[in-house]
Amino acid sequence: MRQPIDTIALTRYLKQIGLGADSLQVEVLVGGQSNPTFKVSAGTEQYVLRKKPAGKLMPSAHAIDREYRVMAALAQTAVPVPQMLAYCEDESIIGTPFFLMSYVDGRTFTDQSLPELQKEDRSAIYAEMNRIIAAIHGVDYKALGLESFGKPGNYFARQVGRWSRQVQESTLPIPPALSTLIEWLPPHIPIDDETTLVHGDFRLDNMIFDHHENKVIGVLDWELSTLGHPIADFSYQCMAWRIPPSLWRGIHGLDLVRLGIPSEAEYISMYESNSGRTVKSNWNFYMAYNFFRIAAILHGVAQRAVDGNASAADAAENGKKSGLLAEIGLACIANP
Repeated sequence: MRQPIDTIALTRYLKQIGLGADSLQVEVLVGGQSNPTFKVSAGTEQYVLRKKPAGKLMPSAHAIDREYRVMAALAQTAVPVPQMLAYCEDESIIGTPFFLMSYVDGRTFTDQSLPELQKEDRSAIYAEMNRIIAAIHGVDYKALGLESFGKPGNYFARQVGRWSRQVQESTLPIPPALSTLIEWLPPHIPIDDETTLVHGDFRLDNMIFDHHENKVIGVLDWELSTLGHPIADFSYQCMAWRIPPSLWRGIHGLDLVRLGIPSEAEYISMYESNSGRTVKSNWNFYMAYNFFRIAAILHGVAQRAVDGNASAADAAENGKKSGLLAEIGLACIANP
């Protein structure tokens, strides 16, 4: 359960940094599975406050300082992000560290079949998402001062190790398919290596689109961003083509031609054109890895639900999906 924001202390802090007003209104924003997120209205100004959850936290989780750092660095690039306004480590104000950013007013979508749009708009939305993820992988992270944002090289080995440890350190039973993936992935890591900035959670509902144009005006939720392999990041989004809507956030089994949504193969080709990379080799590994990763993340969500400090009401339900998604990952090994 989310703790209420101390508006008196927050008002005092905002005035200290020149963003304040005599009276604040704070409301919970939908989204932010991991880090509680709020809309703050201060007179005629609107901000977004993102904070760490209260309670005992898993190691390296809820890295809002990294979110703030990467979005601040991307301010002058082709990757659209909100304006970063302030980062505060003082836990005495609202109970945990937090940051403030501008409120981006636009459209958000959660259903990846985009039922509210016309066919041509769906095609444009998917093309725009593809363009944006290629742009993320094309930024010069060294020029942005992000050389220390992650470790270059051996990305898959480090990630598999990290998420495997987090799963094994939890107190919940590990789904059998997830255990199998933990064993299968390390000896099958591809030898090719490349390092770019990666978002870590690039998907439709982490983007804000312009009210009138099918254009991304804000990419959100950079908590899992780091320096890593761009195809790991891209193939993460492509899990949607393997996940049925009845399970979670997927488009598997839908009539994509009728909807105007590209097939997985067409979306891959689009990315190859936008990024200049060839990504089809080792596709079974990339997909299995990402299903392992999301299964591990949801296993952690379930752990937080048990511990009582999950920020989303559906945390326990999403945690149950860990094993089902890991099973799709196993199927990717046999059917790339």
